[in-house]
Amino acid sequence: MGIIVMVVLIGAAVAYAVWSTRTSFVIRAEREIEASADEVWNVLVDRESYPRWNPFVVSSTGPLTEGATITNVLSDTKGSTTTFTPTVLTVSKNREFRWKGKFWITGVFDGEHFFTIDPSGPGRVRLVQEEHFRGLAVPPMRSMLRKDTLAQFRAMNDALAHEVRVRSESATIVSEEN
Repeated sequence: MGIIVMVVLIGAAVAYAVWSTRTSFVIRAEREIEASADEVWNVLVDRESYPRWNPFVVSSTGPLTEGATITNVLSDTKGSTTTFTPTVLTVSKNREFRWKGKFWITGVFDGEHFFTIDPSGPGRVRLVQEEHFRGLAVPPMRSMLRKDTLAQFRAMNDALAHEVRVRSESATIVSEEN
């Protein structure tokens, strides 16, 4: 009887491991922004300004080139920060910025995070921030990811839209003065 229980438990653990590393848990936040893709892109990749306006990724350093490692400091809804070093996968000007990170070792808590900028009308774009999570630690964290991390995605998207508007208004004032 003990061997049967052991085999069943091992089988369940293996099945869980396979399922949790092959099945993505996705969170996604979209935001319509009255601006050009170029204006939104310029704010998104101006990482030196993140500490001033970004409530989620409060710091991001390192080269924005595919294959490079960057260092991101994330703030949660309570103000605690976490530092991690993802690999840049895609930098497609005015279109997409994507990275992939992991906690500790691959398969524990992995995330592929991306921003896309899609035209949605004249002078208007849709900013999408999305992450696909996989790994052994993801299933028990789904509720927290859905509640807290998604809230931070939305806060960042809103703050980015505000920053785009502020920069656009500043540029308009400067051009009117000249």
